[in-house]
Amino acid sequence: MCAARSSVVGDAVGGLRWVMVGVPKNLHRVFVTREVFAFLADGTNDPKFSPRVQEISKTTDGPIAVGTVFESKVKDAGMTTRRKFEVTELQAPTKIRWAERSKNMITVPTGGYDLEKVSDTQTKVTIHNTLEGHGFGKVIVGFAVKAAIKDAPAFAQRIKSAAEAAVV
Repeated sequence: MCAARSSVVGDAVGGLRWVMVGVPKNLHRVFVTREVFAFLADGTNDPKFSPRVQEISKTTDGPIAVGTVFESKVKDAGMTTRRKFEVTELQAPTKIRWAERSKNMITVPTGGYDLEKVSDTQTKVTIHNTLEGHGFGKVIVGFAVKAAIKDAPAFAQRIKSAAEAAVV
């Protein structure tokens, strides 16, 4: 098993970058914390910042809560797979956690966001993901981590742009 903890970091003025494995840093944006929480908790927003997500839908009834399931079709390294994520913890407006329930070569057994109000106009967002390889995925999970690091600056910019567009 290979695990990585990842954090998006940056500030309101400078560019954003992605840091894999290391000390959690911060993403400061001019947002109201509750609006950012609502945007990130709704998994159907993922395609707005992740082009790998080709389709996604909420497959459980009712509002987004612990136990809500999102199912998606994603394309990674030329391979299309189906993914299923369950919301495992929601503490509005500060904490979102999920677990992947699908069976794939590489999964995210735990992931989530921590949100912290910095001021009336700023929210600090820390992203956590653990990648785990299964079967042949144990051999290639390191490549998946490297690919995520390579895409990190563009990924962070896509999150920033999507969140800004959604909460304006």
